[in-house]
Amino acid sequence: MFDKILIANRGEIALRVIRACREMGIGAVAVHSTADADAMHVRMADESVCIGPPSGAQSYLSIPAIVSACEITGAQAIHPGYGFLSENANFAQILEDHQITFIGPSAEHIRIMGDKITAKDTMKKLGVPCVPGSDGGVPDLAAAQAIGEEFGYPVIVKATAGGGGRGMKLARTAAEMENAFSTARSEAKAAFGNDEVYIEKYLEKPRHIEIQVFGDGKGNAVHLGERDCSLQRRHQKVFEEAPGPAIDAETRARIGKICAEAVADINYIGAGTIEFLFEDGEFYFIEMNTRLQVEHPVTEAIFGVDLVREQIRVAAGQPMSFAQDDLVVNGHAIEIRINAEKLPHFSPSPGRISQYHAPGGLGVRMDSAIYDGYSIPPYYDSLIGKLIVHGRDRPEALARLARALSELIVDGIDTTVPLFNALLSEEAVLRGDYNIHWLEKWLDANLE
Repeated sequence: MFDKILIANRGEIALRVIRACREMGIGAVAVHSTADADAMHVRMADESVCIGPPSGAQSYLSIPAIVSACEITGAQAIHPGYGFLSENANFAQILEDHQITFIGPSAEHIRIMGDKITAKDTMKKLGVPCVPGSDGGVPDLAAAQAIGEEFGYPVIVKATAGGGGRGMKLARTAAEMENAFSTARSEAKAAFGNDEVYIEKYLEKPRHIEIQVFGDGKGNAVHLGERDCSLQRRHQKVFEEAPGPAIDAETRARIGKICAEAVADINYIGAGTIEFLFEDGEFYFIEMNTRLQVEHPVTEAIFGVDLVREQIRVAAGQPMSFAQDDLVVNGHAIEIRINAEKLPHFSPSPGRISQYHAPGGLGVRMDSAIYDGYSIPPYYDSLIGKLIVHGRDRPEALARLARALSELIVDGIDTTVPLFNALLSEEAVLRGDYNIHWLEKWLDANLE
């Protein structure tokens, strides 16, 4: 087992990894920008190293600075958290070259799944169901129009190197294809330095279902059920739950088995999430995230496992501590993402927190790095906390979420808490009857 791990991240996810290290008796090293000198993850770590100025590009994304911090402190492994360098194949390869363990999958698997076309081709060969669409990148408008005619409109044009909704445009008719194709390519070029796009059939009312998988890198893998992440704004998840309200045990076992066998076949190591659109009882692969997800706590809640601890164990060469038969769903869990944003336009709201009180009680977990007097810097993602609740069933989890929200105090800044208070009075949310377009339409009618 490792003696010391460096966490190449910040905020609540850095704290999450530090806590796992503490329980395992492993030293934790924090890295930070000058803007994060007073951050909670710096205060809680055993050691800390300043790696650059506020800009993420010059600090949390600086591979030389992070590798140097690792060598200075003698850390044997790096946990990347999520975001920043967590899915950077070059980073994983550099660590391997420096004999530093990357707590995550191999550089090869990150590279394969980081390219949407390669990922789709790989999953098809592994028997994972995929959305109908182009076999690869689409070279020009004429080819795009031909694909639209072949599969029928609407279709969606997507950047092969995309993420977070960037480089993604909908064409409902042939007349809309020209603008959608050119706009997606230009956005992809600006965001990712790669203007290649592909085309998929657009599903009208799908749910976003993701399957948590975990492998030991030696041909063994399990699935830990699904999460429903259908409540999204601009392709960004805001509300996640497990198990999914639309998935029964038989369906869960069927798609879970397919996903576990797929990652076992490629000797995948660590945590990964295979994401699908789900409509009319059918699953359609959209991407695989080769990292820990923001919403991993809901899976931990219903299965009683520590995914970060398990990541560390398998990275150190130890076997997984559970088998598929050990993983039995217990109750229901929900996570909401609380951002420092001002409604109704979700504009960033950095600033000083004058008062903070986290909710508590049975089945309530608050993952956050904020505290009284903390000043949220304007340089990073606006996520300031994740409120996770667990109950015996979905109604109890929803009631617990409402109660926990009533206890939460974050003064001095604007947050998205009012959004969730409003959503918890909506019948569609209470019934679990929604798809990936529901929240956008609700916001148009009620807030934006």
